[in-house]
Amino acid sequence: MIDSALIPKGLKRCPTWQFVAAIGVFGAVALWGVYAMLLCWFKGLNQTNMNDYYGFALWIWADLAVIAVGGGAFFTGLLRYIIGKDELKNIINFAVLIGFICYSSALLILGMDVGQPLRSWFIFWHANVHSMLTEVAFCLSCYFAVLTIEYIPLVLENRQMDKVPFFHNLSHNMHGVMAVFAATGAFLSFFHQGSLGGVAGVLFGRPFAFREGILIWPWTFFLFTWSAAAYGPCFTLLLTKLTEKISKKKLVKDNVVELLAKISGWMIFTYTIAKLIDTIYWANITAPSLGFKLSHFYSNNAIYGYWILFAEIILGGVVPALILITKKGRQNPTAFTTAIILAVIGVCLNRWVMVLQVMAVPVMTFDTWALYIPSWQEIATTLLPVAYGVILIIISFRYLPVFPQELELNPDESNKAQQNTEKAEENPALDAKLSPAGA
Repeated sequence: MIDSALIPKGLKRCPTWQFVAAIGVFGAVALWGVYAMLLCWFKGLNQTNMNDYYGFALWIWADLAVIAVGGGAFFTGLLRYIIGKDELKNIINFAVLIGFICYSSALLILGMDVGQPLRSWFIFWHANVHSMLTEVAFCLSCYFAVLTIEYIPLVLENRQMDKVPFFHNLSHNMHGVMAVFAATGAFLSFFHQGSLGGVAGVLFGRPFAFREGILIWPWTFFLFTWSAAAYGPCFTLLLTKLTEKISKKKLVKDNVVELLAKISGWMIFTYTIAKLIDTIYWANITAPSLGFKLSHFYSNNAIYGYWILFAEIILGGVVPALILITKKGRQNPTAFTTAIILAVIGVCLNRWVMVLQVMAVPVMTFDTWALYIPSWQEIATTLLPVAYGVILIIISFRYLPVFPQELELNPDESNKAQQNTEKAEENPALDAKLSPAGA
């Protein structure tokens, strides 16, 4: 069968019907999202529940969240190619794949939020040079191009494509200069991650987000970059563990996981200290100078109580940091899984409050808390990139050598799959019967 001929040689994959069924389920969710997206494009943004209070809403939170968790790509690339942590070569492919998904999803979300995607080129041709969002648009687009270039060699290493001499040589040569793209990606990511935080930090009319800073950069500029580099690897590790669980295979050696987790843990630890200092300074100096107390920013409703501050900084920052910086914590499966889950929730919660709580807090004496519930169109279009990401991971894992250590870590399964493949190649008629089965 064509399907089994595309699977990396010697590796075991699930039966074709399971693969097709999984694509069908997530494809249905994606089609639902596409339908909602077309409604928003053809009928307008009145399909959403955004209003004068919430010009930024669920879409922008999703955009900032996927960019934050996608930060594992640029930071892992920086560690691997620039700093020289060679062990990470065994997880860098997956990190790039996740980054590619996250950044393409971010651009898709922006295409929906713009409302008229056919005019997206206005951003580049009629650039507002005084807007940080212009710089974000430029860096996002350029870094997505970098991620595409980094993903192409993996595609070219597909079992059948690698047989073509041109593709084989192109892939090899691209790997040779990947350090240049990794450095470029880190540079671009620093500025667009920072500028996304800077947009919130300069909102004078929204004292919950407003921050002082260095020269023209508010503290949030640096905190957003720092948090993306700190928490992004946790998302990579979380999806790696999830892929191992579903495939019932060991895909990455423990020393690779521990190294990335340790670095991420110390990054989260230092970020959390900086975030605590920022919060204390803002609550005691910045906000009072604008006529507000800390209690003004947290309501008695269930959504924006003090619990959300505790959840973001303590549960999503201090707890995962303390687990990941200790060897016992990293080597305990339950504690490790808990840490990376809490870390991903923590950074997503940070982006949530910096988008939605900013808008909800009353800033005038006659204002009240403005609560917001997204429409089904917003929910569907937010699930669209999630479904798309799952589909791309499934396809990439099946047909591309995403995890270089898979063959080494699963010798029994690999030998059996290799024997079946060789028999199928000798007798194509048996291919359908010998199609790799299993997880």
